[in-house]
Amino acid sequence: MPDKKVKSLKVAPKKIDVVKKIIAKPAVKKAEVKPVAKKVVSEPVKKSGSLNADVYNTAGKIISKISLPKEIFGAKVSDKLMAQAVRVYLANQRLGTASTKDRGEVHGTTKKAWRQKGTGRARHGSRKAPIFVHGGVAFGPRPHDFSLKMPQKMRKAALFSALSFKNGSGEIKIISGLEKIEPKTKVMAGIIKKLEENSKRRNILLITPDKEKNGLENVYRSTRNIEGVRIIKADLVNTYEILNNKGIFIMKEAIDAIEKHFVKGGSN
Repeated sequence: MPDKKVKSLKVAPKKIDVVKKIIAKPAVKKAEVKPVAKKVVSEPVKKSGSLNADVYNTAGKIISKISLPKEIFGAKVSDKLMAQAVRVYLANQRLGTASTKDRGEVHGTTKKAWRQKGTGRARHGSRKAPIFVHGGVAFGPRPHDFSLKMPQKMRKAALFSALSFKNGSGEIKIISGLEKIEPKTKVMAGIIKKLEENSKRRNILLITPDKEKNGLENVYRSTRNIEGVRIIKADLVNTYEILNNKGIFIMKEAIDAIEKHFVKGGSN
């Protein structure tokens, strides 16, 4: 068949202009959504600050202020940790030397008590049996080790918790000038009476510096015979002693000794 000529399509010029305008229109840009920046909540940084406390003289009057280490006197109070430290301390005070003698250790004859048969009584082989007077003890106490161990970090945390608890309840007082007093019990009793109103009803713990200094011996001599008052060095302070006493008296020089021993590389 003969090839048919394809007629060219003729488009009106008006329609071509309309198409060009549509093509020339810029594409509608989508609104760019900017990502919302997330707010980063920064955790509060724990800084080792200080707490202010009053300093009393031997007359019971406030003479100045002192900054207490926040790590020691402003720590978090944990009842469970303090209870565990007290339990370990009391367990370590037990000697465990209680001992009784069993039937093989008591002194006595090994002769049979009476013949086996014919007496009408129960048969017995030894007078050292536990049912007889002066016989051995059955299931009596024997030497035993009751000591318990507690990690050093936990001991320190329990001590700081106890000191913070006492400081928060207002039972800690910082004293200055005790090393200058006379070595007389009457003088120290008068100072304690001025510092503590109910001193006769409350147990008091006096914490001194760990090093022997001039005048510190006078403090020991004048305090050791006062009922209800216990004196202890800064390096021997423990959770039990802090919680077992209602009033805590700390010599001004002992603050640095406590911080040096328990915070700045010391051991408990």
